[in-house]
Amino acid sequence: MYFKDILGQDRIKQELLLQYKEGRVAHTQLFCSAKGVGAFELALAYARYLNCEHPGASDSCRVCPSCIKFNKLIHPDLHFIFPVIKAKICDDYLADWRRFVLSTPYFTLEQWLNYIQAENAQGIIYAKESESLLEKLSFKSSQGKYKTTIIWLPEKMHTVCANKLLKLFEEPPKNTIFILVSQEPELLLPTILSRTQRIDIPKLKSEEIAGYLQQNYGIDPTLSKSIAHISEGSLNKALAEIQLNEDKSLFLELFINIMRNAYAKKVKEIKAWSEQVAALGREKQKQLLTYCQYMIRENFIYNIQKPELNYMNDEEKRFSKNFSPFINERNIINIMKEFNRAQQHIEQNANAKMVFFDLALKLIVQIKQ
Repeated sequence: MYFKDILGQDRIKQELLLQYKEGRVAHTQLFCSAKGVGAFELALAYARYLNCEHPGASDSCRVCPSCIKFNKLIHPDLHFIFPVIKAKICDDYLADWRRFVLSTPYFTLEQWLNYIQAENAQGIIYAKESESLLEKLSFKSSQGKYKTTIIWLPEKMHTVCANKLLKLFEEPPKNTIFILVSQEPELLLPTILSRTQRIDIPKLKSEEIAGYLQQNYGIDPTLSKSIAHISEGSLNKALAEIQLNEDKSLFLELFINIMRNAYAKKVKEIKAWSEQVAALGREKQKQLLTYCQYMIRENFIYNIQKPELNYMNDEEKRFSKNFSPFINERNIINIMKEFNRAQQHIEQNANAKMVFFDLALKLIVQIKQ
């Protein structure tokens, strides 16, 4: 990953380049961002630039031995820490990690855990990871200018691991750089936050995402603009929306069914609906919930008569013409909370049939507000 490969984030790129050129590279940096805006990719491009033998004005040289090793993530002075399962250390998954990172730009924790077939296991950075890292950093830099460790999702660190690394973050060995890439910095220990230089990575601009979709996926300008609008500045969400478009007819049908049955208080039909959705599989269930939240937002906008802000297709608009009055300022926040809560439960591998049945029963109350 080079700076040029990262979508947008020009201000952050310039800030990182300026740090290097002015000789003020902080030894422990915290990149904070939402999912899918390029924080990990920026960390990787920055680590490459720090070790490039002939860095240019705006990017690494691409041809030096360091850059060539970075192409395969095998540079001996580049280390990774990331969530794993089965109480193992990251080195046990390093070959899988390299293949995954090189083949899946702008990835999520869910994608990584699916890749290593975690099933119901939760990704954790275990306590013994600190001992492994201390051993690696006890040696001098073998080839690069800096020994660089990228810690992806440090909020997943076991408390014992986090506490053991505190001293290292505060006083690392010479020419050692830590880059922590966090999506939930509020979950980090205050003692870690106080030892880092924080850089907030902003969400992507809609026009940047739309242009990316047109250039890389051949999506027409109108559709790419619509997808960019609902992606909320996240390339992850935009890419998921592309896949979602293939299933939109099914999801629209399921959305219509649950809203009509909730309004009519048809508990028997609601139970059948929850069983149908439970049979879809986890990924489809998460996509359905994302789609439902999109439809709730769009119907609220439709209801307040802001057509220039609507991005529904004709089929969605036909249903929303009569449905949108039921999504208003009295219930939209609570409805969105219920869908969001259901999504969290599905991501935590809760019983899908119970999650969707409970969601539908709560919609009975909210939709009449």
